[in-house]
Amino acid sequence: MDKPICPVHSTILYLSGELNSGKIKEPRVRRISEQILRLIEEISNGHAGNDHLIAVEELIEEYLQVDNNLKNGVLEIYTYLKNIFKTERETFQSHLETGNCASMDCIRLSPSPCQMACPAGIDIPTYLSLIGEGRDAEAVEVIRRDNPLPWVCGLVCTRPCEMMCVRGRMDTPVSIKFLKAFAAERAMSLGHYLNPPQKPLNGKKVCVIGAGPAGLSASYYLALMGYKVKVIESLPVAGGMLMVGIPRYRLPREVIDREVAMIEALGVEFCYNTRFGKDVTLDSLKQDGFEAFFIAIGAHKSYKLGIKGEDFYSGKTTDSSIKTELSEKKAVDPEKSGTGVIDSVEFLRRVALGNRKIPGKRVVIIGGGNVAIDAARTSLRLGAESVTIAYRRTRSEMPADIEEVEQAEEEGVNFSFLTIPTAIEGDGSKVTGLNCLRAELIKKEGSDRLYPVPVEGSDYTIEVDAVISAIGQFVDIAGMEAFTGIKWTRRGTIEVRHTCMETSEDGVFAAGDAVTGPATVIEAIGGGKRAAEAIDRYFNHIPQPRIPKVPIRYRREKPITMSASTKMVLKRPKMDMLNIDRRRITFQQAELGYTENMVRDEARRCLRCDICRRCGKCIDVCRDKMGIGALQFGYMDFDHPVDTDFRKTSETCITCGACAANCPNDAMVIEEKNGERILKLCGTILNRQKLLYCESCNAVLGPAKYLDYVQTKTSSVAKVHQHKRRLCSACLRKQSFQI
Repeated sequence: MDKPICPVHSTILYLSGELNSGKIKEPRVRRISEQILRLIEEISNGHAGNDHLIAVEELIEEYLQVDNNLKNGVLEIYTYLKNIFKTERETFQSHLETGNCASMDCIRLSPSPCQMACPAGIDIPTYLSLIGEGRDAEAVEVIRRDNPLPWVCGLVCTRPCEMMCVRGRMDTPVSIKFLKAFAAERAMSLGHYLNPPQKPLNGKKVCVIGAGPAGLSASYYLALMGYKVKVIESLPVAGGMLMVGIPRYRLPREVIDREVAMIEALGVEFCYNTRFGKDVTLDSLKQDGFEAFFIAIGAHKSYKLGIKGEDFYSGKTTDSSIKTELSEKKAVDPEKSGTGVIDSVEFLRRVALGNRKIPGKRVVIIGGGNVAIDAARTSLRLGAESVTIAYRRTRSEMPADIEEVEQAEEEGVNFSFLTIPTAIEGDGSKVTGLNCLRAELIKKEGSDRLYPVPVEGSDYTIEVDAVISAIGQFVDIAGMEAFTGIKWTRRGTIEVRHTCMETSEDGVFAAGDAVTGPATVIEAIGGGKRAAEAIDRYFNHIPQPRIPKVPIRYRREKPITMSASTKMVLKRPKMDMLNIDRRRITFQQAELGYTENMVRDEARRCLRCDICRRCGKCIDVCRDKMGIGALQFGYMDFDHPVDTDFRKTSETCITCGACAANCPNDAMVIEEKNGERILKLCGTILNRQKLLYCESCNAVLGPAKYLDYVQTKTSSVAKVHQHKRRLCSACLRKQSFQI
């Protein structure tokens, strides 16, 4: 058996071993040890209160009252407990506060894979259960404890939770992302999307630099804690990359506006068209009483392609060599030069802010991420006749969301894989072509990833009149010079302690793309929330955490009851899309969403992995101890999942209850109701059999299959009296005495 990682579980094993070994002879020492063990077991199974840790620490000191010299085996126990609570107290506290055990050693507190995969730590099983019951407003309330932008994320999240969804081992993952969007939209529409109660203002002021997802997240949680928050934003609108980086056909502007308005309603002050270091300075903010700063400036600068002609046709230089080369063909018009090359971030920003000018008739986008896909689909909507994405690797290696790629193909975007651009051609006034080389993928020593290398003599030209680069972004540090104490990484991002997003400068915190580099919306939101908690600790002089915070499970909702047939028949619904002709020419939302019936059914597909941790004990006892093998749950084998069909359980299950008796987390439950014995796994009815009763005293005997099994197993060791009536053991004994 591997050594447990969790110190809470390790302490339980240690104390249990000491008590069972017989080494503890002193009655008072034994009493103290037993009480400590009981309290720690309650911490491990989720039954503890806030005062449990204090009680344990007081009991540890009682060892000294029993024996000041710590003899008779007491020294070892005392030393172990003192050390574990000194070095790992934070983990014990985390168990109390979060209701989760990150290492999954404490079985009842094992978090679900989807929640652990979420960068914001949202309690996904709980809100899915609430949506399945039609309690959308409650679901939004649960989501907003960890994510203040559920509607936004429901439309654009990259859904790492779905990648870890256990249901995906059976058929397809639960559509967690779109269910979140439905619940938020429904709650907003009905006026049930409400802010939680705020704490009274505490007189402390925090300045947030940047109104992107990280800045909005931090502002929301700081405002709830009672801080006066001022947000400085260089753009004329809030949202950051949400607003100027994600096209409206994916994320309508009104969605952002409505959720930002909810944050503004908490008293957060937004200052737009204001650049830090230019329109407002660090000194002036400090003079106004701001004592803490949160940097969330994003990564709004694009990397250059670094190829010939790029700077000239983007208007950023008048390259003399190109001018000389062109002058031999025709005169260069400086007024017209510099058109045809644009970076994707600038392009998407212009469109988002109202500039709907077509970039060109024939457009090539260089890159393979989501930004490249967004730029391509946006170009189509602006009227481009031909749009091509040139990517240096293959389709399978594109980092873009597969659904986005498929939708782009449906709309008519072309893809040119294994393509390396080498130069941009033009006539001096406009771009006319993109010179490229074919590439092949080779494996480099020490790396499993294949790298593209040009094929000699494979050069060719793509005829274009606009080139959009989308090969990545970096942080624009202009104005950040005022923060002299912060450190920067080699990647040009802000260096922080990731457990608390604290920089090396006192009172300064940072998160989002400025820390991670270009990442996801949900990662930025999670970072903003951690920073808000750290800022609160900073003001209250509480030490910052040493280990990452474990996601919180706020409650354990009762599973939705349904038949095994329903659980298996329900399939992930297909997302209806705006018709293709309209999608190509408008920025109307492309995904039309699910109907209410689809949403309720999809939520019910959840396997409730917050309750069932897939330990397999039920399978082992059914197969190895009972010799039945009725539980064929192939999805529980993580490395080698095989077919699972809950409906097959009823074919051989005798409802003996051995699986339920051995389930450590009450996922497998057996109950007797309305004359039936029912076996459930997280609400899914695996089997139900009619109960038989004693014909003499009416006591429950069990289902026929179970009784037959018992009779078969005992027939060789006990003589069964032949009779025509079904009787319980007590009535059988009476009848035997009468005979």
